[in-house]
Amino acid sequence: MKYTALFCAALMMTGCITVAPNDSASARRDRALETGEPIRPPAAPAPQGAPLEPANAAQLPSNTDVRVEASPTNAQPQIVVQTEIDNGAISDEQDFGAVDSRRSIESDAERLEQNRAQYTVIQPTDLPSRRGTGPNIVEYAVTTNNPVGVQLYRRIGFNRENRAIRACSKYATSDLAQQAFLAAGGPVRDRKGLDPDGDGFACAWDPTPFRLALQN
Repeated sequence: MKYTALFCAALMMTGCITVAPNDSASARRDRALETGEPIRPPAAPAPQGAPLEPANAAQLPSNTDVRVEASPTNAQPQIVVQTEIDNGAISDEQDFGAVDSRRSIESDAERLEQNRAQYTVIQPTDLPSRRGTGPNIVEYAVTTNNPVGVQLYRRIGFNRENRAIRACSKYATSDLAQQAFLAAGGPVRDRKGLDPDGDGFACAWDPTPFRLALQN
């Protein structure tokens, strides 16, 4: 009976004992072999009274506040990094209260006078004349009224149509052909062979769009 009581007491004491985790080198090696994780040495406790700084403290901006907050006993202190935001460069012109606090009617009038003093008035001048561009085909179109294909001027020679096709192929557009035609003596004369039907319009150039634009 005596031994039975002693055995029960020993079991009760064993249940109350908390087994501390084994952090020895052999225990870390055994855990590494079981889990496959690399063996890491235990973190060394920070010395008492030593300042705590983040590893990249040198890279922090000058307006950064680094402080150490209190933590529970036997726990690593926490480092709190707080950066002050300087928005002094941002304009507050849209803030009516901020603008009203530093402006008055007198200051606005003074600012208005300063702005007026910086105004530069440019007087209008005549439009520059167009030089070196050749005859004005728009003016020619609106000053004539004959339809396309109606002969007004005498043309002589044989095979005029084929010669006009070759002559017109030298120009990128009919506008350029008409301009060259007028510069060479047209519409009365057709030295370049651009107006075989004698209507005064070279290379099928049509004055109708210009005439309609003038009417509208």
